[in-house]
Amino acid sequence: MRAVELMQQDPMDTNKLFSNSIYLEQEKREEEELSAFTREVADLFGSQEASLAERDWLDESESMDTPPLSTVRNWRAVTIAASFRLAGDLCELAHLLAESDESIV
Repeated sequence: MRAVELMQQDPMDTNKLFSNSIYLEQEKREEEELSAFTREVADLFGSQEASLAERDWLDESESMDTPPLSTVRNWRAVTIAASFRLAGDLCELAHLLAESDESIV
């Protein structure tokens, strides 16, 4: 359920409003964390790598063990996991490039 749908629900149901506000806050934090991660990757490695890293971040986000509407989502943990994937990808690329250089010599 997206933010617009949440805001259109019964305004008199305070439990839902409280839950919805928590969800909206979590959604905002998620967007901020993803944006900061993607921006840093783009600055360091370029837009193509940032696009791949963003996909990895979203994959890691989906694999979290917490329920989607949980109040304790740890977005930094998602960023750390995506960073490890990025590091692995970059190491693999460096290894492939080194092998190709050796075969030329």
